[in-house]
Amino acid sequence: MLYKMMSKADLIKKVKYHFGLNIYESKVWIALLSKTIATVGEIAEISGVPRSRVYDVLESLEKRGFAIAKLGKPVRYIAVKPSVVIEHMKNNLLREAEEKAKNLTTMKESAEYRELEVLHSRGIKPIQPEDLSSAIRGRQNIYSHIKDLIGGAEKEIILVSNTDALKRKAHFLKPILKKLKNQGVAINIAASVNSGDEKEKLNLIALSKEFGVPIKRIKINARFCVVDKSKILVFVTPDNDSEGDMAVWINSPFFGKALTTFLNPVWRMNKNK
Repeated sequence: MLYKMMSKADLIKKVKYHFGLNIYESKVWIALLSKTIATVGEIAEISGVPRSRVYDVLESLEKRGFAIAKLGKPVRYIAVKPSVVIEHMKNNLLREAEEKAKNLTTMKESAEYRELEVLHSRGIKPIQPEDLSSAIRGRQNIYSHIKDLIGGAEKEIILVSNTDALKRKAHFLKPILKKLKNQGVAINIAASVNSGDEKEKLNLIALSKEFGVPIKRIKINARFCVVDKSKILVFVTPDNDSEGDMAVWINSPFFGKALTTFLNPVWRMNKNK
């Protein structure tokens, strides 16, 4: 009964998805888990996978840390606990991510990278003002652009958002803001807060302390940033759809100066207002 409960198509599908296995591997591992230790014949019978394929599948599972072969005749296989498998997979992912990050860092020192930088800085043809705008889709892509934009500030940044969005960005904003403060860059942050929502007000106070920058309350329900009165990034979608998030990046000193002037009264407001 236990295995029948576990062998449902939805369980096999979920194991396949979460553990990165194919259908046969998923069926064999689930069968092995239900027996803990079993022969090839027993596994083939329980899983429904052809015996001729079970050998290859078990070899694959053994290499990936899902099963262990117990010496003897006949050879029996032992299922590795799911918790141990998950830890093993996590360690592998962290190691792979570290290697990829190291490769990306090393890439910056290569001749190919320097050539790409030269191409970008010189350009094939003069860039026209109307070309200096682009649409960015997906929250993580937008965040990467915000980091690059704010990190390159020389004189001033303006960041208008809401408390939830600021909390999401805290992990990358804090080190950037600290660096900018040390460089003498003016930092102005405002967040939309419902006037009667005490919890949001407390969140805003906590964020101000976390960022080391006073955050002004504002009635504008918008998300945008302005850097050095010329580079602007504006979210054009609501805050409740991370995958559908979309922003527009504009390089316009005229518009940037206008936005900065429009917000000047906000920064002059008393902190308690």
